Amino acid sequence: MAESEPLLSRARGSSGRDCPAGSHACVQVGPVSDGRGQGPGPAGVMRGGPAARAGSLLSLWARPAWPPRSERARAARGARPAAFRKAGRCALRPWAGRGVGDAGDGQALRGRACPGPAGRRAHREPRAAPVRSAQPLQPPRGAGVDPDHVLLVGRRGGSEEAQFRFPLILTGETEAQRGHFPIQVTQPSGGPGAEARRDLCFEQAVIFIEDAIQYRSINHRMDTRSMWLYRWYYSDTCQWILGFTIFLILFLAFIETPSSFTSTSDVRYRSKPWNPPCGLTESVEVLCLLGFATDLSVKSYLVGWPQFRKSLWLLAYLVVLVVSFVDWMVSLSLVCQEPLRLRRLLRPFFLLQNSSMMKKMLKCIRWSLPEMASVVLLLALHLCVFTMLGMLLFTGEKQDDGQDRERLTYFRNLAESLTSLLVLLTTANNPDVMVPAYSKNRAFAIFFIVFTLIGSLFLMNLLTAIIYNQFRGYLLKSVQASLFRKRLGTRAAYEVLSWTAKGEARPQGVGVKAQDLLHVLQKVQVDSTHKQVIMEKVRAHGDSLLSADEFQKLFSELDKSLMKEHPPRPEYQSPFLRSAQFLFGHRYFDYLGNVIVLANLVSICVFLVHDAGVLPQDRDDFVLGILNCVFILYYLAEMLLKVFALGLPGYLSYPSNVFDGLLTAILLVLEISTLAVYRFPHPGWKPELRGLLSLWDMVRLVNMLIVFRFLRIIPSMKLMAVVASTLLGLIKNMRAFGGILVVVYYVFAIVGINLFRGAIVPPPGNSSLAPNGSAPCGSYEQLEYWANNFDDFAAALVTLWNVMVVNNWQVFLDAYQRYSGPWSKIYFVLWWLVSSVIWINLFLALILENFLHKWDRRGELQSLSGDQITSVDLLFREVLEEPTEEELMAKLRHHPHLQLCR
Repeated sequence: MAESEPLLSRARGSSGRDCPAGSHACVQVGPVSDGRGQGPGPAGVMRGGPAARAGSLLSLWARPAWPPRSERARAARGARPAAFRKAGRCALRPWAGRGVGDAGDGQALRGRACPGPAGRRAHREPRAAPVRSAQPLQPPRGAGVDPDHVLLVGRRGGSEEAQFRFPLILTGETEAQRGHFPIQVTQPSGGPGAEARRDLCFEQAVIFIEDAIQYRSINHRMDTRSMWLYRWYYSDTCQWILGFTIFLILFLAFIETPSSFTSTSDVRYRSKPWNPPCGLTESVEVLCLLGFATDLSVKSYLVGWPQFRKSLWLLAYLVVLVVSFVDWMVSLSLVCQEPLRLRRLLRPFFLLQNSSMMKKMLKCIRWSLPEMASVVLLLALHLCVFTMLGMLLFTGEKQDDGQDRERLTYFRNLAESLTSLLVLLTTANNPDVMVPAYSKNRAFAIFFIVFTLIGSLFLMNLLTAIIYNQFRGYLLKSVQASLFRKRLGTRAAYEVLSWTAKGEARPQGVGVKAQDLLHVLQKVQVDSTHKQVIMEKVRAHGDSLLSADEFQKLFSELDKSLMKEHPPRPEYQSPFLRSAQFLFGHRYFDYLGNVIVLANLVSICVFLVHDAGVLPQDRDDFVLGILNCVFILYYLAEMLLKVFALGLPGYLSYPSNVFDGLLTAILLVLEISTLAVYRFPHPGWKPELRGLLSLWDMVRLVNMLIVFRFLRIIPSMKLMAVVASTLLGLIKNMRAFGGILVVVYYVFAIVGINLFRGAIVPPPGNSSLAPNGSAPCGSYEQLEYWANNFDDFAAALVTLWNVMVVNNWQVFLDAYQRYSGPWSKIYFVLWWLVSSVIWINLFLALILENFLHKWDRRGELQSLSGDQITSVDLLFREVLEEPTEEELMAKLRHHPHLQLCR
C-alpha cells in the first residue's frame, strides 16, 4: 500500500476555510442526514454497503454534512438549527458513492458547507482527497462511544487490513461531551490537493516564524494571496518606502511657507526667505497622502473588516486621512492663502501609528496621568498659597525701598506673582527674585527658601518619583507582551506543521518533521548566521519528530547574539616574524598605543592653553606641526604592525581597529595635504591662506580628529566599557521615546508658528548697530534673543528647546507677553509641563530602569563565552514568565483568520 502522509480532516464552517495539513480534526457531531433530506440515517449505515466486501477499501471524504431541507429552510429565514447554534460547525453524514483513489466502491463521509447567519452559504468546497484511515483519539472526559457506530471494513487484496473507526454518535451528560470529538486522519501520498495544502502550511509557518522574530501580531489573513501581500508589505523595501514617506511629509514643514531656508533666524539680519510656489509642496504632500491611503488599505485588508472596526488606531488613521485630504483641497481652492492648515497638526500621527512602541508608551502615559494630576494639583495649590502670601507680604502700609522694588518687579498683580513664583519653582530666576527684598531685610529670605524647599526640592522630586514608580515596570510589561507574541508566533508555526505518525491504528506521537522545518527555514527572512545555527540543530534531530518544547527551544537561538569569531592569524615560518607577530598582537601593544594617544592629547591641551590669547595670524605652529607629524606617523606604523600581526581580515574584525584605521587614514590625508600646500614646518611657520582652508584650520581639524581618536581608550577600561555599552544599548531602546519627543516638538512648533509668527519686531533703524542700552537688564532685547522666535519651523524648534531647558525661560515669558499679550503664557506653561515636567522625568525614569537592570548584570554579561546575551528577553529571563500552553492555544483558537484543528 502506498506510503501515507498527513491530511487534516475537519468540518468546514461558514467562513469556507480549510484546516492546514498535519493537525487534528475537532469534528462537530450533530444530526446525521441520509442525503435525501429525510432526517438522520439508520444507525448501522456505516457497517454495510459495498465497502464491507473483501478486496475493497473504504474512502472517507472529510467534509461537513448539509442539513436536511427543513433545517435549511429555517436557516434561510434566519433561524439556525440547534446543532449549528450550539457549536457553529456542521455534522458529518455518510454519502453513498464511489471512492476516489481506491480499488472499489465505498461509503464516504461527504457534505457541503454550513449556512451562514443569514442563510448565506460558502459555495466553494474543499478539494476532495482519499482518506486511508480515520482514528479516534481520546474522547472528552465523561463521554462514551456508541459501539454500534465503530466501523470495521475488509482487506484490500487480502494482504493488509484497513480499520476505520469513526464514531458518529457520542454519549455523555453535557453538550460539550456529546458535541465534539477529536479524530485523526491520514491520507495516501499523492492525493488530490495534498501538495497544495502542504505548500499552504509551509507558507503559513514561514509567516508565523517571521512574525515571531519581529514581535508582530499574527492576527491577519492566512490565505495564499494575503500572505504574499503580507510579506511584501513587511519587506525591507516596502518598509523603507513607508518610513521615507513619513520623513518626507514631516520635512515639508521646513520648506512650506514660512520657509526655513535662511542663513539666520535673527530678525535683525534675516533676509527675505524663499517660499515655494503654490502647488509645489502640495503635490509632494498629496503623493504622501496617497501612499498613506494605500498603507491603510493594505492594513485593513490584512486584518479583516471585523478587526478593522475594533482597532481605534486604524479608525483614527482613516479620520486623519479624510481630514487631510479635505484640508488639502481647501488649500488649493484658496490658492495656498489659507490662514490655518489643519493637516500640518495631524502629520505626526503618521509617525505614531507606524510604531507599536510609541503606542505602548502613550498608553502608559495615559495610565500615569491620574497620579501626575494629583501632584500637579498640589503644585498649583502650593503656588496659589505662596502667591497670596507674597502679595500680602510685599504690599504693607509701611514699605521700605526693598519691599517696593520687590512688589513692582515681581508681585505687581496676581498674574505677575504667579509667573514669578512659577519660574522660581524651576530655579531659573533664583536668587534674582529674592534680591530686592533680601538686600533690605534678611528675614525675607525665609519666604523664598521655604517656597523653594517645598516646591522644587519636595513636590517636583515627588513628581519624578511617581513617574518612575508608574513606569518602573513598563519595560518589563512591554518585554512580557513581546515575549508572548514571540511564543505565540512560534507555537502557531508548530501547529500548522505538526503531524502524526504514519498510518498506524495508534499514533506514535505528534510533532514536526525535521525535513518540513528545514524546508520552511529556507524561506524565512532572518540573519544567515542564526539561520545556519538553527538548521544545524534541526538536522541533529534526524528523523525524529520535534515536540512543541523542542520547537520553541530551537528559536530561542534568535535571542542570542553569536559572538563573532575572529579570522585566524597568519602563520609565519620565520621565528623572528613569529616573535614580532606575538609582540604586536599582544594587548600590551594596545596599552602603549593608548599612552601615545594620551600624550598627544596632553600636548594639544598645553598648546591651546599657551596660545589662548594669541590671534591665529600671530601663532607659530612649528612645534605643534612637528608633533602632529610624529604622532600621525606612529599611528600609521601602529596600524600597519597590527595588520601584520592579525592579518587584514583579523584587523578589520575588531570595531576598535576599524575606528582607529579610519581616523588614521583621514589624519594621514590631511597631513599630506598640509605638507603639499604649506610645505614642511619650520620656525616662524606662518604661511598665507592657500586653497579652501588656512593652515590654522587644517591644524584645528587634525587636532579634533586626534581628540576623537582618544575614545579608543574606552574599551580598555572595564567599568567604562560597561557604562559605554549600556548607553549604546539604551539608544536602541529609547527610539520610541525619541519619537514621542519629535511628535510633541512638531505639534507645539506648528501651534507656535500659528500663534506667534511675526510677533517679534526688529528694533528700528540700523538693525546691526541698534543700541540696546535703554532695554531693561535681563530682558529679551538686552540679551539679544532676537534669533529665538516662531517665524519659521526651524526657529520654532530651537526656541522650544531653549524653553525646555528652563534656563532664562522667564525671558521668553516676559517678551511674548509684551509682544503678543498675557494669554501667551498659557502656551509656554503648557510646553513646560509637557516637556520638562512629564517627558524629561519619563525619560529619566526609563534610563534609570534600563541602566540598573544592565548594570546589575554586568558580571554575568562579561563572564559569557561563546554566546553573548543582547536580547532584552534574555536580559530579564529571571523575571519574565513563560506563557503556558493553555494561554497560547486559547489565543490561537480565537485567531480570526485561522482555524486550528486541535
